[in-house]
Amino acid sequence: MSNYTQLQPHSHEGQAVATVLCCNCGIPMDGSTGLVMCYDCIKLTVDITEGIPREANLSFCRNCERFLQPPGQWIRAELESRELLALCLRRLKGLTKVRLVDASFIWTEPHSRRVRVKLTVQGEAMTNTIVQQSFEVEYVVVAMQCPDCAKSYTTNTWRATVQIRQKVPHKRTFLYLEQLILKHNAHVDTISIQESKDGLDFFYAQRNHATKMLDFLNSVVPIKSKKSEELVSMDIHSGSSSYKFTFSVEIIPICRDDLVILPRKLAHSLGNISRIVLCSKVSNSLQFIDPTTLQIADLTPGVYWRDAFPSLCDVTQLVEFIVLDVEPTGESKGKHVLADITVARAADLGSNDQTFYIRSHLGGILHPGDSAMGYYIANSNFNSDLWDSLDVDNAPDVVLVKKHYQRKNKKSKNRQWKLKRMAREHKDIVAANTESRAAKQDAERAERDYELFLQELEEDAEMRQAINLYKANQNDLAQQRYNSQNAAEMDEDDEEGDDAGEDGPAIDIDELLDELDDMTLDDRNADATDSAD
Repeated sequence: MSNYTQLQPHSHEGQAVATVLCCNCGIPMDGSTGLVMCYDCIKLTVDITEGIPREANLSFCRNCERFLQPPGQWIRAELESRELLALCLRRLKGLTKVRLVDASFIWTEPHSRRVRVKLTVQGEAMTNTIVQQSFEVEYVVVAMQCPDCAKSYTTNTWRATVQIRQKVPHKRTFLYLEQLILKHNAHVDTISIQESKDGLDFFYAQRNHATKMLDFLNSVVPIKSKKSEELVSMDIHSGSSSYKFTFSVEIIPICRDDLVILPRKLAHSLGNISRIVLCSKVSNSLQFIDPTTLQIADLTPGVYWRDAFPSLCDVTQLVEFIVLDVEPTGESKGKHVLADITVARAADLGSNDQTFYIRSHLGGILHPGDSAMGYYIANSNFNSDLWDSLDVDNAPDVVLVKKHYQRKNKKSKNRQWKLKRMAREHKDIVAANTESRAAKQDAERAERDYELFLQELEEDAEMRQAINLYKANQNDLAQQRYNSQNAAEMDEDDEEGDDAGEDGPAIDIDELLDELDDMTLDDRNADATDSAD
């Protein structure tokens, strides 16, 4: 037998792992990984972000404040918003080769037209080696004009229009409708707004925008609409056509505080209400009230347009009366209180002793010595078939409409509140020429209607709840004081008689909103200084 030595199995648990030196820095590293370079040297020498640009452009429309999302979509995005961050990431080429870990904005001045984004990505530098790196990308905001805004500055670019008309001698309904549109932001899709003789024209780039506006009008005012279309162009090869759509909207020519004579059949169908009524409210339907019985009836636009009828008197024919005596009957409904009131025409005081004993729904707000506005029916001649069919002997001599406040300044008042207005264009050549007599008369009439509308808002709290009122800033108050001084110099004689009267009601400051759109840094500092003092 030969002699041999038996080999004992060795345990490798306590032995050190074989190491190799890094080819770059020379530090020992694990050789079992198959790498020839350490992790720190890999991060310093290998750039996984190679191919990703560090600068890019963002197309921005200054007019509509939208960003271009290629190839042709324009989106709205605020600065440092998620939408803008997603748009910035889509603009970068090469992000598909790495894994995006984190992305955030780096603050820049808003006027610098620069957007900086910090990105953190992971990628494979070598075999079985994942490296994480961070870098910054700077975007330059390039101002340009989107196709929709470019069309708005040219002619014949609209695709749909909504023409709103109301054949009445004043603009109070459109002033109220304007505030409703501004509150609900219903005019956001309009290309332009033009003012015509009896109403407004809204132009849209798409048909569905005009349909949306039509639905809004149906919900706030009593209207009827008619649609028409015009062929613009037609491709005989593909069979496609281009049309322009026009929606003609007519508002019922009956406004609030109008005196109305109802047709006999209609009055019978509305609960046998009296034929002589006042229009007390205008929404998507008309609300009438009988001032002698407090009976209320609602009339829908569909029923009205079956047999349309005009109003007998409007607010331009109101006459001032002086209240001599008020005797409540004890009957009331809501805010209306029925009372027997003795009145005399303000123009007859001192010349005759003619008085009128009437029944009115204003017993809750009228007191002896107050002034009231009403319709003087006994001394009026009406050219109306409905009036001729009425039993005139049983008609009241006077119909009171509302309480009248003797304001110290009739033309302007230092109001602590204001309303927003829509930017409109004048369609008529006469209206555009401010030097013509017709244009001056229209401007005076519009100013008078606007002042009456503001006074009506001060007197009616229910109407104020449907619109937004804003606090007047210092510039607005200074302009109002200037207008008041000019009005005082022109109407000095009138003010001498009005100083003894009661001033109109004021709006509580709690009902007003802050106009944040126009607030600047100086305004905020001024508010902070006032609060500190």
